[in-house]
Amino acid sequence: MSWKSSQSATLGTDRQLNHDKIEPDQPISNVVYSLEIIEMRPFTFETNHMQNPRSSLARSAQITDVIKLRAAWMAKVRQYFDGLGFLEVQTPILCRDTVVDRYIDPLTVQVDVQGQGNEQFYMQTSPEFCMKRLLVHGAQAIYALTPVFRAGETGAKHNIEFTMLEWYRVGDNYQAGMDLVDDFAQKMLQRPPATRLSYRETFIRFAGVDPFHVPHELRQDQVAWDEVLNQLMADKIEPALQSLSTVILYDWPANQAALARTRMVNESNHTYEVAERFELYVDGVELANGYHELTDPNELVRRNQANNQLRALSGRALLPVNSRLLEAMRLGLPPCSGTALGFERLLMVATGCDRISQVTLFSPDDV
Repeated sequence: MSWKSSQSATLGTDRQLNHDKIEPDQPISNVVYSLEIIEMRPFTFETNHMQNPRSSLARSAQITDVIKLRAAWMAKVRQYFDGLGFLEVQTPILCRDTVVDRYIDPLTVQVDVQGQGNEQFYMQTSPEFCMKRLLVHGAQAIYALTPVFRAGETGAKHNIEFTMLEWYRVGDNYQAGMDLVDDFAQKMLQRPPATRLSYRETFIRFAGVDPFHVPHELRQDQVAWDEVLNQLMADKIEPALQSLSTVILYDWPANQAALARTRMVNESNHTYEVAERFELYVDGVELANGYHELTDPNELVRRNQANNQLRALSGRALLPVNSRLLEAMRLGLPPCSGTALGFERLLMVATGCDRISQVTLFSPDDV
């Protein structure tokens, strides 16, 4: 989560594009838009616009604002990555494979393939699998700006369908991955360099808990300890991060590695395993999740099997352990770093909106 203007964006919540004040009944065509300034005010769609001409006009103006906002920021994102030598790729939305995650549920579709009967496909929860396959076949630096789908994700900051900005660059290590997402936030959001905090340091500082020291009574129940940490993240950590503007949280617990590499850390005579995973928070909002990418296919199989066991315990459907990504990794996935960023959350932070519906054109109720 480009533009060609040499001026930086000025971001706010109470001014309009190009500083023009748009009244509810003002025709949107009277306002001149450009990529110089990208702003909008938070809004909600009127539900009774058919009965109220003024609200209908206001709703039309608001929709037009969102259309122009999204187009401008997509151009801005593309300009940023194109300028770094990345190539944009378009990956399939419908695949036989899917990311095997403990918490993420894909939408499934039955497809009659060439008249041979129904076969199950998955709406992609991330373009990750296909993008990594492209890296195996020689791509060096790529990004995608694409719709993704996750069942059951609704709320102020979630939608079943949303736009994912994802990028990978061969040769980038853990530090380079963090440097790139930090630079992105500085350039896109005009923020200072991010404060970098380890996961352990953050929990000790803001929650008074060492996340790598499992209480004796929970040592045989890692799942329960994970739930405690997740709750502390929501109740203590994320609210505390609001005061730090931009933060990169790194070195997550190894059991939260997903598809990141892991390494051992020895600190104060305490040895523990961490995932080379980092997350970008802006004003307490999680924007991006990045990894120094796992390249070992055997470890991928082990993690997929472990995640399926956890999915079974929580009543979730099992997902395919084997995949075309696994086949590609056996050919050799080059060392790389990758990051996924929620495009709508980027817009929310940039504009001061507090609901994802304010920066999308259609809510689940509209489709």
